[in-house]
Amino acid sequence: MKHAKSKSPLKGLRRVVLGLSIIFLLWAAGLYLFASLIPEPGKVFPEKTDAIVVLTGGAGRVGEGLSLLEKGDAQKLFISGVYQGVDVQELLKLAQRAPGNLECCIALGYAADSTRGNAAETAEWIAREKLKSLRLVTASYHMPRSLLEFRHALPDDIRIVPHPVFPAGFYVGNWWRWRGSARLAISEYHKYLVAWVGFAGQAAR
Repeated sequence: MKHAKSKSPLKGLRRVVLGLSIIFLLWAAGLYLFASLIPEPGKVFPEKTDAIVVLTGGAGRVGEGLSLLEKGDAQKLFISGVYQGVDVQELLKLAQRAPGNLECCIALGYAADSTRGNAAETAEWIAREKLKSLRLVTASYHMPRSLLEFRHALPDDIRIVPHPVFPAGFYVGNWWRWRGSARLAISEYHKYLVAWVGFAGQAAR
């Protein structure tokens, strides 16, 4: 009896280690799948859309949106998550762009302070403008979660064209080798999981 009792703590420890190992493997597999969703440079979607939507919060996003508008890839530009008090003229000045013919075609959204908020206020703007397609501009690592949120917030008949921006500090192809890139990718993975689980729970009700 004493011999059997002495083994029970060891069995319990093995079960804990096995459980943690399975959880880690599932987490790592999910991270691998998530990383495969992060777009890499070179893939281009040349088709035009009704609007360009820029999500603020990272370098190069607004400038890229303005460049796309100047090129005529869409007739309207919506910038979501703008600070209160910033108007179109000031934004163009910050982006070092002359107003030209752009000012009339730009709308700003001030309500969003998260990706879900970006999707919600964009959905309202898209409905008001009666548009059917948009080009979504955000950072490459932010694109998977943005698409998840936008596809949930927008009607199924709205076409979303991803247009990633590639920040200098994030290495897409080998992100795991760089501490900053790995930290950012894992952080986005966790946020993506939270959003995905939340939507799955809603669908199951």
